[in-house]
Amino acid sequence: MSQPCSVDECKRSSRAVCHCCQQNVCIPHLNEHNDVLNSQLNPLADEINILGDRLKTFNIEKHTCDCRQKLEQWRIDCHDKIELVFAEQCQELDRFVAEKLEKQEQEMARLKLRLAELIREQEATRQDIISLTANIHHLQNEMNKIEQTVIHMNIGPLVINKNSIRINEKNSNEFYLSTLSPACKTIVRSNGSNRAITSSDKYLLFHDAPNLCLVDRNFKLVNSTLWVHGKILDMCWSSVVNQFIVIELNDIYFVDEKSMSINRIETNKKAKWASCTCSDTSIFLSTRVHGSSILEFSLSATPNLIREWKCPDSCALTEDITSVKYYNEKLLLLIRNYTNKTVRMNLKSAITFDCIWSFQLDIIYTQEKVIRCCSLMNDEWLIADFENQRLIQIAKDGQNKSMLAYNEIPWFAHLFGPNILAVSIRKFELNFHWI
Repeated sequence: MSQPCSVDECKRSSRAVCHCCQQNVCIPHLNEHNDVLNSQLNPLADEINILGDRLKTFNIEKHTCDCRQKLEQWRIDCHDKIELVFAEQCQELDRFVAEKLEKQEQEMARLKLRLAELIREQEATRQDIISLTANIHHLQNEMNKIEQTVIHMNIGPLVINKNSIRINEKNSNEFYLSTLSPACKTIVRSNGSNRAITSSDKYLLFHDAPNLCLVDRNFKLVNSTLWVHGKILDMCWSSVVNQFIVIELNDIYFVDEKSMSINRIETNKKAKWASCTCSDTSIFLSTRVHGSSILEFSLSATPNLIREWKCPDSCALTEDITSVKYYNEKLLLLIRNYTNKTVRMNLKSAITFDCIWSFQLDIIYTQEKVIRCCSLMNDEWLIADFENQRLIQIAKDGQNKSMLAYNEIPWFAHLFGPNILAVSIRKFELNFHWI
């Protein structure tokens, strides 16, 4: 006996099972179900057509405008460098010839003076005539050599590093340490080099004993200057004054990006310093004592103390702040506890110093070395954990996002521009990774 149609209030007998809804339905309702399904095809076709229209009207030039501007700036910079090298080599070529001519001019001037003296005194001897004649013949021979000399120049082909430009799709919202590429460049530094690093928009600053050095994003050394002061504990960059800030235990220095001149600056507050960082308006410094303070100074040639956050607001008496980093109106403090040998992170407002979150790291430190951190994109943070030879990535909500066992013991890490991670390691090397 056939079953009734499953549709409410339908009195007809079922004639089939609808495969879409697995119900027994009569023929009219089966057709109705079929019509409903078919009616959904046209809207899908419309959506495909809309997508097709979007694809046809997609403006590639507009979408790649920023990258093209960067390429254009790169082209201009390369041309400028070529023009600079060209001008330098032209000067060198002129100097090469001028040096030879200068020797001839000096000898000719000497002979002129001698000849003028003999003419004035009218007492020339046969030996004077022979000597002058020989010297003149020598000058003639030298001049002949210069005129007949063919200058040879070896010019190698222009080599452009294929890694200078990298085109890839990047989701600015996501980065995981697991995707960190192997080091694309390693700079070997002299023993005794301090390991602190920082960067401006263009250059990375580091210490290669006995010099402070700048490299660009092609990892080329562009400038250096002798560092004759004490051990560098930390450094940061201020785009407001276009200066690097370098601290040692008792002193603070400005280092000019262009001239690499080093100037010691005076503050109206003396302390033993541990770490430094900059906002758009201020310098923040942590002190190297139990119960560390955070001091905020104005960014000027003679920084003035704006305010100071002391223990217990900064940390407990049994703790000290090993690293302070500013990003997006926030201060990240790395705090170690001398009692239980642990390390925690506190993220605070740079304006009110209210705590945003606190995170206890799974680090038990056994050395008196300080643990350092740096900011990443999207309010994330990276910790160089030398105790466990790893890098730790902390999400913006203060949770552990990812960890990576590093092939060497990392002491400092720093994001150099948007896509290069620099890692300063224990054995005085500096590794660069694309991210």
